[in-house]
Amino acid sequence: MSHVRSTARGPMAVLCLLMVLGSCDDPTAGTNPGEAAVADARGGPFGQKTEDGGRNVVRYYGIPVRVGNGLARTYVLVDRASREHPLEIGVALSEKALDGLPAAPATAAMAMSGHHTQNMQLLELPEQNPTPYEFVELDWNPAGHEPAGVYDLPHFDFHFYTVPVATRNAILPTDPDFAAKAANLPLEDFRPPFYLDGATAAGAPAAAVTVPQMGLHWVDVRSPELQGLEGNPAGFQPFTKTFLIGSWDGRFIFDEPMITRAYLLAKEGSTDAAVQDEIIPVPTARRYAPAGFYPSAYRVAYDAHAHEFLVALTLLVQRD
Repeated sequence: MSHVRSTARGPMAVLCLLMVLGSCDDPTAGTNPGEAAVADARGGPFGQKTEDGGRNVVRYYGIPVRVGNGLARTYVLVDRASREHPLEIGVALSEKALDGLPAAPATAAMAMSGHHTQNMQLLELPEQNPTPYEFVELDWNPAGHEPAGVYDLPHFDFHFYTVPVATRNAILPTDPDFAAKAANLPLEDFRPPFYLDGATAAGAPAAAVTVPQMGLHWVDVRSPELQGLEGNPAGFQPFTKTFLIGSWDGRFIFDEPMITRAYLLAKEGSTDAAVQDEIIPVPTARRYAPAGFYPSAYRVAYDAHAHEFLVALTLLVQRD
């Protein structure tokens, strides 16, 4: 549940706030709901190329939930020859999921207050999941959120958590150790380059900028949508997509692509394969906890074969 809580004031508060982000058709009807072979002739990490240039991967889906007029469900892609080797983990949104979404609150103040609880879904991952990720939180933000001029566009947040739901639910200010756990930042070796935490950016206590039942957000300071706040207006581009991470009590606990609805819809309408299927590299740390398969990039795509929008962590690599 995305609730913005901050005691910061002044220009740095704006940067602080951006850290605190905080009938339908089933395209596989008639097939095995747990496993679908993917044969894809395009480039990209949909699978590992066989010697004949084809694709040979398996896609496992999680249990779908209703979003808008459609469905959202998690998926994991694995190499058919080695099913303990995941290639990609993501969320698939059916075409109709982007229609019939809840509208923005009636007032601008409500829209920017972080009251998004009615638009949050917890998605189970497939049983066949050889990654360290345990579940996905999907948030729909019809009016975006703070700061104005940056993230105040209709968009989805996709939180891929590496902790159980119970751990995420226990991130509450009523915890007597809340402040200490929020301020317990991951060690340098676990921090990807270019990422800055909300507390440091705001010059505020970590507890003041940690989102309950979510964590402390970190952003890539190179992100184009942040350049206006960072005194680099020439480098500013409106928000379409970005990649955040989140920490709690000494470790990173989620990876978070944020994507605007308009950006997803543009992929469905494009005939350019590079637009339809986009892979965006992300910085990687020297160490990870727990050890497992982590992304080298994230993916934003429209799959015309399955009639689904895909937002995923991809190019997964074993890391310790």
